[in-house]
Amino acid sequence: MSSRETSTDYERIRCETAATGVARVTLARAGKRNAQDYQMLYELDAALKAAMLDDDVKVVIVAADGPDFSSGHDLASCASITDYDSVTATGGFEQPGAHGHMATEEDAYLGLCWRWRNLPKPTIVQVQGRVIAGGLMLVWPFDLIVASEDASFTDPTVAFGVNGHEFFVHAWELGARKAKEMLFRSSYITAQEAADVGMVNHVVPRDDLESFTLGIAEEIAQRPAMGLKLAKQAVNNSLDAQGQWNALQSAFALHQIGHSHARLVHDGSLLDPNGAAVIRDVAKRMPSQ
Repeated sequence: MSSRETSTDYERIRCETAATGVARVTLARAGKRNAQDYQMLYELDAALKAAMLDDDVKVVIVAADGPDFSSGHDLASCASITDYDSVTATGGFEQPGAHGHMATEEDAYLGLCWRWRNLPKPTIVQVQGRVIAGGLMLVWPFDLIVASEDASFTDPTVAFGVNGHEFFVHAWELGARKAKEMLFRSSYITAQEAADVGMVNHVVPRDDLESFTLGIAEEIAQRPAMGLKLAKQAVNNSLDAQGQWNALQSAFALHQIGHSHARLVHDGSLLDPNGAAVIRDVAKRMPSQ
């Protein structure tokens, strides 16, 4: 892909070469505040895989169109995971009861996030506006986070009767007490608060977000590919030694218990329906343009 050339092979994302050695993948669903559906997730995964296979790419930036980076899961989507190529291939998607739903989330959410976390090349995500619940799954798997001053982050899904979104690295990203407060209160943190706890690398004015992120990517792209790969693996290994993967699997299992509980007490619904009003209220209170 030549410089600035844009791929038209996708409907939910846009791909381009941002600079020498730097690929950019942009979430292109601004009208839906970049709510993630299965199509977006698997298109993003395909684009990231292509970047990993391209030896000319040293760094990948993940960006988003519109005022908000992502409003989370697209709860209105009726698509089936079987409509798309399964990348992590856990299978069992059409099994009855909790089996099929767990298999679907294991692939499309936990599976893809873990795959992106372990990509061999450095990744940077540039974030503006609101990031809500499942939207964090499009941020936390990546290596560096650059946020605009107006960015804010929340996971209010306890209001739905579950423990949190499906990539449960909250304690690592926020620290245990900040994570508990966000989950218990359905509160949000600002970009600066996120930087203060080490979740965000840099906070910059909105107008500088793209250029600042690209500058970091270009600097990283000057380093040897082998050194970058080894450095990333070494840091990830440190997280693994702390038990991150085991904790993720445990939290994911608890999340499925929340779904099963909701089915029993809310007429077959996967979530507590009272949570929707809480989520909408949180979104209204978050800074937005």
